[in-house]
Amino acid sequence: MDQPPVSLALEKLNIPHRVFRHETPVDSLEKAASDRGQRPSQVVRTILFRVTEDEFALVLAAGPGQISWKALRKILGRSRITMATDEEVFSVTGYKVGTVGPFGLAKQTRVLIEAGVLKEEEISIGSGMRNTAVILKSADLHLALNGAEVVSLMETEEPNQP
Repeated sequence: MDQPPVSLALEKLNIPHRVFRHETPVDSLEKAASDRGQRPSQVVRTILFRVTEDEFALVLAAGPGQISWKALRKILGRSRITMATDEEVFSVTGYKVGTVGPFGLAKQTRVLIEAGVLKEEEISIGSGMRNTAVILKSADLHLALNGAEVVSLMETEEPNQP
């Protein structure tokens, strides 16, 4: 089997990791976590946002939590941002939606790591190949993404009022 592009990029950076191949198609974050023997909070989603017509930002977010659009707009310094289209994702990252990892990107892109990603010791990220993930330590991910900004972007739940 071919080695995933994200694994190849990590090897060049001497970052320890392992490749995980799912035996059946992944259709949810929960299934991905279960197959990998992880909690959903250990599965890192890599989401591309369009900041301007030709400027994008890649956000790494742990688990099923929702990204705060307000916080993201503030960090990016824009009043209006959108999620990238499938075509833009492929053009900027070189990967199809659902396989995106933060390494080996087609174009240089600003990378934001949501702080929750670093709370987990071991995480899994997209590998660049369908139904395949790369598992590594969050500290190694942070080290490998030299220059990535660590930010707080998750929606905070309001406490229940009596």
